[in-house]
Amino acid sequence: MSFNDRAKRARACLLGMALCLLTAGALAHGVSESDQGFLQGATGVHFLPYLYLGAKHMVTGYDHLLFLCGVIFFLYRMKEIGLYVTLFALGHSTTLLLGVLNGWHINAYLVDAIIGLSIVYRAFDNLGGFNSVVGVQPNKKAAVLIFGFFHGLGLATKLQDFSLSPDGLVPNMIAFNLGVELGQLLALGMILIVMRYWRSTASFARHALTSNFALMSAGFVLAGYQFTGFLSQ
Repeated sequence: MSFNDRAKRARACLLGMALCLLTAGALAHGVSESDQGFLQGATGVHFLPYLYLGAKHMVTGYDHLLFLCGVIFFLYRMKEIGLYVTLFALGHSTTLLLGVLNGWHINAYLVDAIIGLSIVYRAFDNLGGFNSVVGVQPNKKAAVLIFGFFHGLGLATKLQDFSLSPDGLVPNMIAFNLGVELGQLLALGMILIVMRYWRSTASFARHALTSNFALMSAGFVLAGYQFTGFLSQ
């Protein structure tokens, strides 16, 4: 495939992803009205509802899923996949719990912009950009852990918007975090099924680079959307 053909495919992928992301932009970390009502009015321990909400948030959180796709894109061994996903889970679990329990107030637009840039970083790494352009390869495992911290902060800042009751907050946040982990495992399982099938086809080698260009572009769209929101406050 010529460079021009590859560029055309990347532009087409970018256009489709940009339209989807901009259409759903207002729903980033979105919470339905019924879920908002529950979060704002609930007092005491509600383990199962918070477990469900955590799983729902992860499965529908396209920014988290795009990052996970980038992380496992070129990972083939389950041991490696498990290690990277564990590091990501450790990162976002830590800041999710500490952020809510300690009342860390961080601008949600800035946190979500960094989450968008984490997708850019991961795709750029998959393209070999650090070795070929920068000349230095950052530690991949450390990067996943660090960006996991920011993904957890994104969850924490959204939850703090609802003025959660302090009554039962600790067990409820533990339940929410467990739900996030269950949702991550469910989403990861679906992603791996799709990736395994795609890797078995001839199109994977042809489209892998184009797909990462599109992934990186989607991260820029997300980051740009959030930076725009920050500047418009």
